[in-house]
Amino acid sequence: MKAALRAQLSVMMFLEFFIWGSWYTTIGVFMKNHDMADLTHWPYTVNPIAAIVAPFFVGLIADRYFATQKVLGTLHILGAVFMFLTPSATGNSTLFILLLLAYNLCYMPTMSLANTICFHKMTDQEKEFPLIRVFGTVGWIVAGLIISFVLSKFVTDDLKPEQTSMPLYMTAGASLLLGLFSFTLPNTPPPAAGRKVSAASIIGVDAFKQLMSPSFMIFLISSFLICIPLAAYYNYTQLYMEGLQFKNIAATQTVGQVSETLFMVLIPFFFVRLGVKKMLAVGMLAWVIRYALFALAAPDQVTFMVLLGIALHGICYDFFFVTGQIYVDKKANPLIRAQAQGLIVFVTYGVGMLVGAQIAGKVYNSFLDGSEALSLQQWQNFWWLPAGFAAFVLLFFMVTFKEKKESSRQLDKEFVS
Repeated sequence: MKAALRAQLSVMMFLEFFIWGSWYTTIGVFMKNHDMADLTHWPYTVNPIAAIVAPFFVGLIADRYFATQKVLGTLHILGAVFMFLTPSATGNSTLFILLLLAYNLCYMPTMSLANTICFHKMTDQEKEFPLIRVFGTVGWIVAGLIISFVLSKFVTDDLKPEQTSMPLYMTAGASLLLGLFSFTLPNTPPPAAGRKVSAASIIGVDAFKQLMSPSFMIFLISSFLICIPLAAYYNYTQLYMEGLQFKNIAATQTVGQVSETLFMVLIPFFFVRLGVKKMLAVGMLAWVIRYALFALAAPDQVTFMVLLGIALHGICYDFFFVTGQIYVDKKANPLIRAQAQGLIVFVTYGVGMLVGAQIAGKVYNSFLDGSEALSLQQWQNFWWLPAGFAAFVLLFFMVTFKEKKESSRQLDKEFVS
């Protein structure tokens, strides 16, 4: 791949995740500061709703009729408009949530569209894509650093940038920028033009039928269940850190993305030594430890425990989700690999995160009980719940997942070769 093209795709991926990181880790604090503390789970509900809808949009429309880069640009420009309008709707919580839903319906399809543009121009995806995808993680990190250390220069001493609308306007600006930039990207014709595409194939029904086995069912159920406590982390870590008087919330949370980058590089090393089942189990165990650290840190505001819990993100995400994607890819034959990946995304980021966000919201509101914020003791009680649930999922997985040893060895061999 030519250096100029690599630079173009890297900028695209940087902005793609810069946009997501600009609002996703700050929206809860913003809503709490605008008298919507009991509704902070809704942004993390509309996001998975959009993740459920996105495969249908991409598979039935974008992949069949329009050049990918043009769809990418149009969606980001529309998303910029919706996000720009969102802060002005704080006086009407229903309109506020609907605008966030409209924004997410524009944004979530762009994740797979950006990948499609990258893969269309690559000759060696396994070697070239990680070097470009890592700029997405960098973009998320830079967004958090800008919020904490640049936007903070423009707020009064008694406010945090996360409490203001500036991160949302930063999201809108970056969306507009990427939207315009997208039209300069290499032409990528619709990959499924002329093909017959069904809704069943898009969500992975065909892949599910071919992959059906006891071990795969256990993996699928575990993936769904672990997303329920996962939602609590995305929904409420920022509010928890605000309660513990953290000053640079967005920047501090980027420690998780730094960890993610590190462990992404180390996955081949651990994969050979642990195998599929142990890798997945370690990922789930990390969730248990993270929530336990959050709970133990709450009463005395133990900063290093919170930081360690955030830093575990690399193990939490890479060992379970990335390993899971590899597991699915290696089990599927070439004809259904795309469907199989669509299935796991639908189950986790779609249905799993949707159910998890609603459950986390109900639990949080039961602790809130009309108050403006949770006390430190309430935060401790709150975090023990996802810790216990994640421990249950881990135990369920370890007892019931019976992947054949020869199959596991084959997966390991194929991954490192």
